[in-house]
Amino acid sequence: MASLYIEVAHIHGWLTLDRILTANEYAALRSSLATWTSQDRTHTDVVDTYGQPSILLGGTTPRYTKTIGYLTKHIDDPPVFFHLGNDAPPGSQAIWPPPYNEAKLLAARCGAGPFHDSFTFTPHGQALRPEPHQARSASQRGEHPSS
Repeated sequence: MASLYIEVAHIHGWLTLDRILTANEYAALRSSLATWTSQDRTHTDVVDTYGQPSILLGGTTPRYTKTIGYLTKHIDDPPVFFHLGNDAPPGSQAIWPPPYNEAKLLAARCGAGPFHDSFTFTPHGQALRPEPHQARSASQRGEHPSS
């Protein structure tokens, strides 16, 4: 959800980015996204591949859950966010220390289109998603079915 706030702040010009992607960097990121997220990745993989982020939501330690965002100066370019986690699997007790040495990439989100359609899950992220019968329906979440 934090990535949505960042997206709105960027559109309104309220956001100061730590790094602005060039047109070429952004095009390379967008063109590689679907293939790149088809494998499990870590925090280090994201930063080594795409460079320092435009914005970091969370701490700087690679071990912990965070969202990394990549943006250009153009508000018409949808931001790309990488959602990383290092939590116990759903339904299990919290684990300390976290189970992995680094946060694992769960999904990438590119801000174009409906929220649920804008995610691309890694195999690890897909494995952590609830089964369809376990997921709450749109009406249970208070959403309009067409949203």
